[in-house]
Amino acid sequence: MINRGNHKSDIFREEEDYRMFLKLLEKAQKQYTFFIISYCLMTNHVHLQIETSTFPIWDITKYLFCTYSHYFNRKYDEFGHLFQGRYNSEIIDDDAYYLETSRYIHLNPVKAHIVTKPIDYPWSSYSAYMGASKCSLVSEGKILEYFSKNSRSYKEFVEAR
Repeated sequence: MINRGNHKSDIFREEEDYRMFLKLLEKAQKQYTFFIISYCLMTNHVHLQIETSTFPIWDITKYLFCTYSHYFNRKYDEFGHLFQGRYNSEIIDDDAYYLETSRYIHLNPVKAHIVTKPIDYPWSSYSAYMGASKCSLVSEGKILEYFSKNSRSYKEFVEAR
């Protein structure tokens, strides 16, 4: 799923904003019971690869994006829509697409020329995949299972571009 700032405006202005979004994501995860496969918080948009079977995705996104919008508008004395519109999402029912989505999300800051290596971007789940940080939000096991059965590692898969 992706959601972009209204008029491509920034939705994260300070480190505290990124942290608040992740805190709200954690609250949403506890309330709605879903798995976060990968995520990347960019300055003006959010990528989330989630897996849910109990609650519809629109319940999760409504809570997450509405709550974050209220936080943002209060903090910056703004009003109105923070996000451009309804989030965009697709059902992933194919293993190759499942893996490719995770790679795309983790490479987003590299393709935007913010960092040269995905491990250097602090607002993504990639460092959890690499074992460089612990993130209780992310369920990286399912993707990493694909790479334990062959010689190609997830890092090589992602960074091969």
